[in-house]
Formats: sequence, structure tokens, C-alpha cells
Amino acid sequence: MNNQSPDSVKPAAIFSHVVIFWTDPAKPEAADAVIAGAEKFLKPIPGLTHFHVGKMVGSARPVVDQTYQVALNTVFTSKQAQDDYQVHPQHLEFIAHCVKPFVKKVLVYDFA
Repeated sequence: MNNQSPDSVKPAAIFSHVVIFWTDPAKPEAADAVIAGAEKFLKPIPGLTHFHVGKMVGSARPVVDQTYQVALNTVFTSKQAQDDYQVHPQHLEFIAHCVKPFVKKVLVYDFA
């Protein structure tokens, strides 16, 4: 039996990094290239505890933004782990090979 109150249980520290990509409409392969690149370059970077990349899913709900093409949802053990990820050579390769050639706009949401 657990005698701890819910307030005494300390949650694991996490830092979320969400990236939204608007791809180049002149390049029909852009969304697939960004997703494949994220899987190849970003997923193996140390410090990630959750990695999910995919295409926008349409919705009948007007509150759901449907203007972007790809989203990346990552979770790290700490802000420092995310800071280390930002300068990791594989992250920089992803930007050079998969973002700059295929993406017109990027929006990032970071929260802890």
C-alpha cells in the first residue's frame, strides 16, 4: 500500500519541444523528406525520451490548425538535454539537408 499523498510524489522532469513545419508547396516530396530526415537524423540523438513526427491530420473542428504539413513532438529529460540537442551535429545536418531545402516556415513551442 502506498501511503504517499499525490502531492508528495515528484513527477519526472521533462522538457517538451514541439516544431511545426510549413513545407514548400512547389516540392510535393517535401513533407516526406522532412519526416524521413527527422527519423534518420533526430531520433537517435541522446536525451530524447519521446519522439513523434508525422503529417498534419485534417479535422472538422475549426480550432485545429490545418495550414501546416509536418509536426515534430519531442520530449527531453531536461532543458539542458534539449539545449545539447540543438547543437548536436545530427540536428544541424537535419536543418541543412531537410529543413532549408524543403521548408518555408517553422514555428517552435517549448515548455516544461
